[in-house]
Formats: sequence, C-alpha cells, structure tokens
Amino acid sequence: MNSTSIFERAQQAAQFIRERSRVESIDVAVVLGSGLGALADTLRAPVIIPYEEIPAFARATVEGHSGRLVIGQLPSANRLSTVAVMQGRFHYYEGYELEDVVLPVRAFGALGIKKLILTNAAGGVNPEFKQGSLMLISDHINLMLISPLRGKHDERLGARFPDMTEVYSKAYRQLAQACAAEMDVPLHEGVYLALQGPNYETPAEVRMVGLLGGDAVGMSTVPEAIVARQMGMDILGISLITNAAAGVADGPINHAEVMGTGKLVSGQFCELLQRVIWKM
Repeated sequence: MNSTSIFERAQQAAQFIRERSRVESIDVAVVLGSGLGALADTLRAPVIIPYEEIPAFARATVEGHSGRLVIGQLPSANRLSTVAVMQGRFHYYEGYELEDVVLPVRAFGALGIKKLILTNAAGGVNPEFKQGSLMLISDHINLMLISPLRGKHDERLGARFPDMTEVYSKAYRQLAQACAAEMDVPLHEGVYLALQGPNYETPAEVRMVGLLGGDAVGMSTVPEAIVARQMGMDILGISLITNAAAGVADGPINHAEVMGTGKLVSGQFCELLQRVIWKM
C-alpha cells in the first residue's frame, strides 16, 4: 500500500499536468473507453502526456487504450474549449486497487475541473439496443461489489456519504439528446450495470442483469462516476453498445468485435462529443 495519501497523490498528478500542459484551466475532462480514442486526435495544439510520466498514474494494459492524456483546444464557431482527454482508462480487473483506477478523476478534481464525460464500450442487454448504437447512462448499478470510497476517510476528498440520487446530470443528458437530434442520430437512455470482469458474462448472468433493470453491462465507469460525484463534478455518461451481451444474440463475444465496432462509429461518436462539449 502506498504510504502517500490519495489526496496527496492526486495533487502531485494535478501539479505535473498543470506544469506540463501550461494551460490556465480545463473546461471539460473526457475518459474514452475501448476503441473510442479518436476524439483526442481532433484537438488543436495538443499536449500529449503518456500515463507513465504522470506521478501516481497507473499503466493502461488493455488493447484499445492508448495510455495517453491529451490536452488541447476543441474549436467551435464562438470559442475554444480546453479539453483533457484520457485515451484509455485503468480497470479494476487489471489488478489495480480502486484508488489507482480513480486517481485520474481525483487529479481532474484537483485541477478544478467540474465537467466530466465518461464513455465506455458495453454489451447490450436491452434487445432494442442494437450493435453500434449509443446509450446515455441515466443511472448505474454497482455489482463490482466494492466502492472506491471504502477505507479511511479524508474530508479533503469530499463527503464520506455522498448523495447518488442523480449521478449522471439530467441537464447534460437533455443537452446530448438535443445534439443527437441535430445529427439525426438515435440516442437511447438506460441503466449501466458494472461487473468486475475481465471475463464476459454468461447468458444466465445477463438475464440477471436484465431482471435487475440493467440495459447495458460493462466493466468500468461506475467507480469513476462515484468519485466524481463525491468531488462535486457534473457527469455525462455514454455507452457505445459494441455487441449484444451473451444470450441476447447468437454467437460468442470477443474483444476484437468490441474494437471493430468502435472504429465503425468513431466519426459519429466524435462529432456527438464535440457538439456536446461546445454546449456544456
């Protein structure tokens, strides 16, 4: 166990990012899931920081997670938005402690960022959500069976018992729906259920997810969202339905399919994120 407190580690990471990027403030932070890293390539004057250079950051070990923090300008007709984009995240199933998984979000909070977009690749449980479709996360169910807030409390990180009534901002969901309508892109809303992974779910487990009210299932996002809410950040969550979960459709599931779907919709996905960020 690292003897340095979580708060201090987040501060160290934030200070390094601030000095390297040389930006006064960052408007929005974005965490990109498997195969969804293309948004970072659209930023102007990017400052690219590999995770291994940032103090206290873990290493991204999963295919489709480049392992870089990219900070740059996202231009619009009226203004420039400064955006911090994580090309890939850390997962509990990689063997990291949850405090390591959520450390980047802690660092974003230390940088004063209040707007956070969390994205992921997810398996579709709701049969109406087809492969390649997008789902706004309206709520989540944490079946990872562990909280990133567990342990000795440090009041500098936020409340010990943060309210989770509205983890994913209703206002941001409405904004995203408006942006999707401008693009004539269907945008579902649903509940994301998180499991530890890394194995995909069995058909019986997927039936359980559906009975519990889950519309999509994955292995990330929820720990980051919990910590972000503790720190007072407003969150937009978007899942790319990369495949039908086990038993919803015939055939096996593999990571190559997840990556392939991400590439197919990357242009549309990037445009939606750009429009949302411009209006946030």
